[in-house]
Amino acid sequence: GSSDAAARPLAIDLGCGEGRDTAELLSRGWEVVAVDGHPLAAELLSNRANLPNPERLSVVVAAFESMGESMSGAGVFGRSPPRLVNASYALPFCDPASFDAVWRSIVLAIPRSGRFAGQLFGDRDEWATLADRSHQTRSRVERLLEAFEVEHFEEEERDGVDATDHPKHWHVFHVVARKR
Repeated sequence: GSSDAAARPLAIDLGCGEGRDTAELLSRGWEVVAVDGHPLAAELLSNRANLPNPERLSVVVAAFESMGESMSGAGVFGRSPPRLVNASYALPFCDPASFDAVWRSIVLAIPRSGRFAGQLFGDRDEWATLADRSHQTRSRVERLLEAFEVEHFEEEERDGVDATDHPKHWHVFHVVARKR
């Protein structure tokens, strides 16, 4: 019943893609609002085989640049505040002009002792030269995390390949942080 839903923690999965993280959260008892700007992502997620607890999933097709009001204020779409905002390899694809507002929305949406988990791309990442990507220096990432107690912070820099198997130099900050 509704008391069960109220007891379940809520996670927002920003840039959910085909839903790997969403499926894991659902399997662990979370209620999930999965957000992606691409209708194909919502379709892939909704049609995912063996999706656990699909009744706990809400899929929103929207650019996360437009999510500010929905994430904070009266809670997410009328729900209680999210205990987790997950942004796996999503925030670097935020329009740089909107990044500060998006980050502010994330920080405001997460209640005390809630968590942020995700990646930010560094300034030495090969894609840092692309005008539509958001990249951060290490000192800027540290400033962005001032409202949090950082539980995991890993700066990774390596040569590898991107999702389409093209060579790429990666500079990534992996973060898990609990709101103070």
